[in-house]
Amino acid sequence: MSLDNTGPQNTGPQNTGAGTDGTDAAATAATRGRHSSAAEAVPDSGATETTLPDTMVIATISADADATVIAVANAWLGQDPDPETQAELRLLLRGAGDGDAAALAELHDRFDERLAFGTAGLRGAIAAGSNRMNRVLVGQAAAGLAAFLKQTTAPGRVPSVVIGYDGRKNSQVFATDSAAIMAGAGVRAILLPRLLPTPVLAFAVRHLDVGAGIMVTASHNPPQDNGYKVYLGDANQGSQIVSPDDAAIAAEILRVAAEERVPDLPRAPYETAPESVVQAYIDATAGLAARPRVQVNTVYTALHGVGWDTTRRVFEAAGFDLPTLVDAQIAPDAAFPTVSFPNPEEPGAMDLAYETAREAGAELIIANDPDADRLAIAIPQEGFPGYRRLSGNEVGAILGWRAAELAASVTGDGGATGTLACSIVSTPALEAVAKAYGLRFTDTLTGFKWVSRAPDLIFGFEEALGYLVNPESVRDKDGISAAVALLSLVSELKAQGVTLAQHLDHFSERFGHFASGQISVRVTDLTEIERVMTRLRETPPAFVGTLAVDHIDDLSAGFNGLPPSDVLRLRLADGSRVMVRPSGTEPKLKVYLDTSSSVGTVAERRAAAEATLAELDRGMHELIA
Repeated sequence: MSLDNTGPQNTGPQNTGAGTDGTDAAATAATRGRHSSAAEAVPDSGATETTLPDTMVIATISADADATVIAVANAWLGQDPDPETQAELRLLLRGAGDGDAAALAELHDRFDERLAFGTAGLRGAIAAGSNRMNRVLVGQAAAGLAAFLKQTTAPGRVPSVVIGYDGRKNSQVFATDSAAIMAGAGVRAILLPRLLPTPVLAFAVRHLDVGAGIMVTASHNPPQDNGYKVYLGDANQGSQIVSPDDAAIAAEILRVAAEERVPDLPRAPYETAPESVVQAYIDATAGLAARPRVQVNTVYTALHGVGWDTTRRVFEAAGFDLPTLVDAQIAPDAAFPTVSFPNPEEPGAMDLAYETAREAGAELIIANDPDADRLAIAIPQEGFPGYRRLSGNEVGAILGWRAAELAASVTGDGGATGTLACSIVSTPALEAVAKAYGLRFTDTLTGFKWVSRAPDLIFGFEEALGYLVNPESVRDKDGISAAVALLSLVSELKAQGVTLAQHLDHFSERFGHFASGQISVRVTDLTEIERVMTRLRETPPAFVGTLAVDHIDDLSAGFNGLPPSDVLRLRLADGSRVMVRPSGTEPKLKVYLDTSSSVGTVAERRAAAEATLAELDRGMHELIA
């Protein structure tokens, strides 16, 4: 278990079941029968019961399990249309047949379970097997989603889907396979015209008024991964899926896996969306910004993703000068050659942007992750050379303040109306803004599938660099619209002679200084996370370091209208807060630390909040060690 402490800040695939994927149901049933007969010798009438030695039983079960996985892998090979994954699977089967223990273990890892389809869709490494991302798994997912749409589409409406894809390996292949299979199933399937950012797909679901959307992307995951995000239209208004729809779609996918072979699924021609869909997104997004009174010297990086072309067109339409580019990271490249992880939160990911900004004397750095649904911002460090990346909480707080100001300006004397929303692990600063402006505030479970569903939403965010500034157009985090909103804010401030750093101080002066930190514990054994969560529940701490715990909220059974979630919220006597939860996308335990101070000058507030944060950090390291 390794600790990755991101430090105080100022404002792997999940699996389910031991499935054979239905690739050979008869063989599976026969094998299961052999498991039973191997473990127990069932006597005939009048026969003497025989008990096998434990070691023999284990060996027999192991041999049967090996035979099963080899049979399942062979059946999978028979329906795999991808020459690359075919070749790697043949190599593993050949090795297993020759007695290679490592090859056999790899087959078990790939086939004993399958990638779970949940609210985040599918995400995993590209390779052969039911526990990997590949054309067989994607074909089953497309057919299952098509069946769900045909069952749930309202009478008088045609089942329909729009499909987008980014620049990762196999993204276009997975997207075109999905479009052909869904069209063959009787669903109107529309493919976006080229590789595009995730926000364009989320926009297209609403713009085209379709029943669902699919985005083929693994966002900021490692290069070997890909994924499959699903949105629903109609009553869901283009948000990502939530329960119970995820379970219903998953059930249809499993049914297809059990009853159908991917090569036998009917395929049909599909539509290609016109470029006017992309232009409509650009127009709507550029409209979020006032025409700039002054320009801002900006650097931009796409981190080898698909964000730049669309971002460029948005900036131009909004009247902004084009930024200086991090040339080595601007073009889509599925290998992400200049970064270890294509995530702007990861250490080193923005080093080239900092270098470019120093050379250009930039006032602002804008970074999108590879599918451009997240935004990172960096500003010059006051009194020091170099740049400081703002935390997601800092950016969320100032964009929320901007949204509140805009709402107040629109409604005039009647006061601002609408809802500010953020995830339960994001800073309490947004709630302070909502209270100050008389707006409603909602905190939700982690993920924009929840944030985007807040009633009367005018702005939402989560601390992991996700912001929703245009809920009328997009019901998901959108790193491009957030970038133009932030750039517009910086331009307005510059016209007033104020820097973004000074604006953050003004926030602290008006609402209090909020300090946040995070601890990430990466594990190789997921039971380590379970043990920590169980220990905190069964032996709740009275103190975090020297700070007294007032009470603990266990969200596992739901809490105050929130759906059940494996989250613990520690409320401390001084008003600080600690959130503990397993990551939903990685093998990590995540701890979120938040505190604030409203006493004294801005400098005194900052010092007090950061001192408390340091004590929370020290105490939680001890509790989860």
